[in-house]
Amino acid sequence: MALPRVRRPNHPVFAFVYDWLAAPAQRWEARYREELCAGARGRVLELGAGTGLNFAHYRSARRVVAVEPEPHMLRRAARRAAEAPVPVTLVAAVAEALPLRDGAFDAVVCSLVLCSVRDLGRALGECRRVLAPQGELRLYEHVRSPRPGVARLQDRLERPWRRLAGGCHPNRDTVGTLRAQGFRVEVRAFDPPVLGGPLLPHVLGVARPAAADVAGPAGPGPP
Repeated sequence: MALPRVRRPNHPVFAFVYDWLAAPAQRWEARYREELCAGARGRVLELGAGTGLNFAHYRSARRVVAVEPEPHMLRRAARRAAEAPVPVTLVAAVAEALPLRDGAFDAVVCSLVLCSVRDLGRALGECRRVLAPQGELRLYEHVRSPRPGVARLQDRLERPWRRLAGGCHPNRDTVGTLRAQGFRVEVRAFDPPVLGGPLLPHVLGVARPAAADVAGPAGPGPP
């Protein structure tokens, strides 16, 4: 069965300034990336690798396949992949149409990426498809606020924020969508220690398929 076609994003300016914008956050964010990645074991898929900020934090992965659709991000990620402590293979693909076979991975790692995929439900369906039956989706994401007033403000800011931040949606109900896609979700929530942190509440944790089987059409094997 042919994979559905999804247009790859192209944000050259955002890709160029991303590492510069992300640098201040690394003072407090690195410990969350470490917790996210160090526990990922076996065959690991990283969804939306960006410029490769997670690569240095893998400890127990046998192999990492890092998917990134944005070509300018991918070029920057290649440099960090070469220095990673585990083997990293880069793949140019979108989250909604992964060119990977069913059940190929023991873990899927999502780090500040589910806010920017075009179709969250479809992307999570693909994550579920490529996970092994006992696999886990490890996530570190910013999400829709549970506080109604903050959530309404996120909704108002969504359009300008998306245009400035490379397609990022600040009001995504990622945890709710995970549950709707058949995942059991265990996360802890916190506000980042920055000005305006409550506008971008974060979650860190694990989601596992509720059913033993992972349904979906087969794609080609990992590269």
